[in-house]
Amino acid sequence: MSTTTETYKIAVIGAGGKMGMRVSNNLVKTDHTVWYVENSPAGQERTREAGRELTDAATAVADADIVVLAVPDLALGPVTADLVPQLKSGAIVLTLDPAAAYAGLLTTRDDVIQAVAHPCHPSIFLQRQSPEEWADTFGGIAAPQDAIAAVESDAPEHQAIVEATVRAIYAPVIDVHWVTIKQLAQLEPTLVETVACMIGALLNEALEETVNTMGVPAAAARSILYGHTQVALANGLRGDNPFSDACLIAMDYGRESIIKDDWKKIFRDDELDKNLARMLHLPAITR
Repeated sequence: MSTTTETYKIAVIGAGGKMGMRVSNNLVKTDHTVWYVENSPAGQERTREAGRELTDAATAVADADIVVLAVPDLALGPVTADLVPQLKSGAIVLTLDPAAAYAGLLTTRDDVIQAVAHPCHPSIFLQRQSPEEWADTFGGIAAPQDAIAAVESDAPEHQAIVEATVRAIYAPVIDVHWVTIKQLAQLEPTLVETVACMIGALLNEALEETVNTMGVPAAAARSILYGHTQVALANGLRGDNPFSDACLIAMDYGRESIIKDDWKKIFRDDELDKNLARMLHLPAITR
């Protein structure tokens, strides 16, 4: 775990948006010098209501050590096209999702470092200690979480700036795990959105089907599903207890009925490109 006490100059672009407000709420608690940039009137109002002063983009990025782009993926292309030429040499551009960076949609400069960081969100196995931690399912407020980061530089000082920023914007952070931008794209979306989030939504669809079609009382269906989901994850991910023989047979039936035989193709590079193209509303990703 990093114990750096260095402070940096940080510009937050999109400070009044959903993610911009989250990271700004944490940055304001640090000793870093932070400039908050927001173009939309609604976002500007939110920023001012939070007690933060707005700065124009050109002023904010001119001397920033790191620029945090808390804007939607679809806006990152034009935003970087405008801002990257204005950055000082050696500055770092940090995006909060790997899709646009991996797809090559960002404006780059040889003397500006590209970085990506994404929160892991509090683990389902986190030993929460307070009601506030239990209530913080997203992270960045009370419940500790890990974060994943990638930086296209081997210089220790660049990694130090990124890690300090990541620990600040996603606080409280336990560990920062370092990967490549491609590996981060394989984690998000493939592992956690294409698989885990899809399964979460599928569980809710199954719950609704049980209640609405089968007529099972909603409270009973929720109770057994919520409890068994915890058991399923603990057994499946950590091996806490073995599944019963009967359960294994039912699981095989579920896999045969629901899962396609070739499902692991989602981990291929061409399928990742196809997935990201759909997410970014592109006809295709070209390299």
